[in-house]
Amino acid sequence: MSVPQGLNQLHRILASRIILAALLLGALAGVAAYLVESRRIEASAMASVAAAVRHFQAPAMQILGEGKRNGEHREIDEILRMSSLVGLRVFDPSGKTAYETWSEVSESTKALLQTQPKSAESSPSDQHERLELGADKLIRLQVRLADPQGRQAGRLEGFYLIGADTLDEWRARIAGTVTMAVVAVLATAAVLYPLLQGLLHHATGLTSRLMASNLSLLTALGSAIAKRDSDTDAHNYRVTLYAVALAEAMRMPDEEIAHLIVGAFLHDVGKIGIPDAILLKPGRLSTDEFEIMKTHTSHGLDIVSGNAWLERAASVIRHHHEKFDGSGYPDGLARERIPQIARVFAIVDVFDALVSARPYKLPMSLETALAIISDEAGKHFDPAMVAAFEPIAGLLQADLAMANDAELRRRLDAAIAEYF
Repeated sequence: MSVPQGLNQLHRILASRIILAALLLGALAGVAAYLVESRRIEASAMASVAAAVRHFQAPAMQILGEGKRNGEHREIDEILRMSSLVGLRVFDPSGKTAYETWSEVSESTKALLQTQPKSAESSPSDQHERLELGADKLIRLQVRLADPQGRQAGRLEGFYLIGADTLDEWRARIAGTVTMAVVAVLATAAVLYPLLQGLLHHATGLTSRLMASNLSLLTALGSAIAKRDSDTDAHNYRVTLYAVALAEAMRMPDEEIAHLIVGAFLHDVGKIGIPDAILLKPGRLSTDEFEIMKTHTSHGLDIVSGNAWLERAASVIRHHHEKFDGSGYPDGLARERIPQIARVFAIVDVFDALVSARPYKLPMSLETALAIISDEAGKHFDPAMVAAFEPIAGLLQADLAMANDAELRRRLDAAIAEYF
């Protein structure tokens, strides 16, 4: 995921994610409300049907006691006409139909209901289910009938037809509950957004101050060694800008380029621990002196260790003197075992040293410097990176050679703003 560029982009990201979260939560709340309200309505309907069916328990027991089979039973017929049920069946203990009667219901529905299984199960509990017969929606309820001793004497079955008006009422209630749940979620998100926006302002302010502190520490450390080594910050600025340009040409990830910037600026910070007699010696170092000079990589790691922000420079600090063929120091790493940002920096560090004036040498021409870099491809440097650097080196060198310290600092600040 790319890093947000500026506060406005952060606000857009915050707004889009709050809207997405609100829509998702609203959808979930709507589904939950639909399920809860549907079950509540169904439970209420079942309770009403159960209450209606139980009005028939006494007459049903009378039918079973008298042994009547499908004859008239005016009391049941009268109660049925006054209830919300459209049909009633009484089963004896063996599951055979002892009595059934129907109120006003379509012939097709009646025929379908009569084909429903007539043998009652021996389950001790009441049972209910929803039925859809053509365009009609019904509730079927079976109630256990027991004699005075608690033994099962048969079962009573009632059918309740859910009318169009009732269905419309149920749908309206469910829709209202779902709408309220969704609106509540969206309203909560609308209320939370300005609060989160305020927190974002506060957090970005703290982050900006922290970043400014880290960058101040970075430039202070880089300048400290520059003052000891060459009395100028220009080398640090140039090699960092060279490194960023090469990394971009290699299409490296933004996070790696950010680490490279810190590493490039602090690559020689460990030279603070090298004695002046060795660090500032104008001539060639002796073998023993060079061994001491090589310890600047470990000194650099000691300096940045413990600071999570500066530790991202560790790969460049430790490995910028490794060579592609494994002959470098301090670890003798070769090829891809050398961190990518250290391989990038090795090229630009040597290139800038070649084309820059030093107290002990004159600057080389661009052609001579590139010839040396090219000759070292596969030995000192990664050949793929050399191939990417050669086409851009001329314009970069001409551009940066003309820039003073203030201009170099401005360009470095622009690179920092882009990648941090």
